[in-house]
Amino acid sequence: MNLKLKIETERIVRELNELAKLSACPDPPPAVTRVVFTEQDLQARKYLLSLYEAAGLQVRVDAVGNTFSRWPGTEPHLPAVGTGSHTDAIPFAGMYDGTVGVLGGLEAIRSLQAAKFQPKRSIELVMFTSEEPTRFGIGCTGSRVMAGGLDEARLQSLTDSEGDSYDAVRRRAGFSGSIDSAVIGSNYFHAWVELHIEQGPELETDGLPIGIVTAIAAPATMSVEVSGEGGHAGAVLMPRRKDALCAAAEMVVKIEQLANECVSDDLVATVGQLDVHPAAVNSIPSRVRFSIDLRDIDGSTRDDVKGQIESAIQQIASRRGVLASIITLNSDPPASASEMIIDVAKAACEASGLKYQTMISRAYHDSLFIAQIAPMGMLFIPCRGGVSHRPDEFSSPELISQGIEVLARTLANLSIS
Repeated sequence: MNLKLKIETERIVRELNELAKLSACPDPPPAVTRVVFTEQDLQARKYLLSLYEAAGLQVRVDAVGNTFSRWPGTEPHLPAVGTGSHTDAIPFAGMYDGTVGVLGGLEAIRSLQAAKFQPKRSIELVMFTSEEPTRFGIGCTGSRVMAGGLDEARLQSLTDSEGDSYDAVRRRAGFSGSIDSAVIGSNYFHAWVELHIEQGPELETDGLPIGIVTAIAAPATMSVEVSGEGGHAGAVLMPRRKDALCAAAEMVVKIEQLANECVSDDLVATVGQLDVHPAAVNSIPSRVRFSIDLRDIDGSTRDDVKGQIESAIQQIASRRGVLASIITLNSDPPASASEMIIDVAKAACEASGLKYQTMISRAYHDSLFIAQIAPMGMLFIPCRGGVSHRPDEFSSPELISQGIEVLARTLANLSIS
């Protein structure tokens, strides 16, 4: 297909900067905090809605706030071609994670409109609710609901730091209706393609502008609570102690050891949260809570290491005379990209005159869950230094524009198939 596309680079950069201003950070952009269902999240949704309407897209919002913006095709009854990402951001994050996929998806549609392209299948842009786990402890709630993986009872069980349930908070934010109504079937999307910054260093290191994702690693997330015995820091001698923090520290080091010893180079384990009680300088810690994030593109390998970690935690707890409870918050299956979409994306790179490489995504995305109901693909663009989830996260206007062009060509070809 010989499409002459013009990506309005200045426009997309301006819109990314405008969106970044809608942040709870006390500092100006690029530091961004935009947690789901907060005032800033609702402001961002309102801003995006104005852009969708200006582009002439048909907009609908589901029961959890997933926002669908559709460019109708000549045969609108056919399953659509989907693209999109998220705009929520963890505290003090950057301004490109997720947003490049939403605003970039919009710019891809606008560039096709300007080129007088007419899709046969409708092209639909989705802004997912709550890809980040910041508020409720579990990520990708919007895409999980769409794929049928979260029901109303589970949403009621998810609470934020104030004790408010997901269901109550989403209703206060103006998103009502039954959760079942937000589930889409396996015939909704003909294909799905998400544009995203890599969040790693490979593309920049190799000097390549585009990564075509072949698989997405999936996380298992656990919460561990270690209960020991508190006491005065000066009055309880070392042989008598049942220090919850010392036990937890040994567990954390063992988790790192097991991950390093794994036969899979793609397996990673992270303890990113540690909460100590009573957190007094002269008091022996009596309780510690910590998180575990365990990922691999091979589900069986990840789950095998998960079992080793759980066994090691209990052995350490027994030896130290403390108690350990482990709760699995989620254990999601990895996803493989569609070979058909990979081939279309490769052809789009070639038509754009851009070099590429195939790669796996070690971060997980909403596309992981869309893969359960539709053929899925992802496109990566480099980010400076491989940095993400930090204020200095950055991708250049040129790289963003190139990624959007490849996305537009991919969507176009999928929409006429």
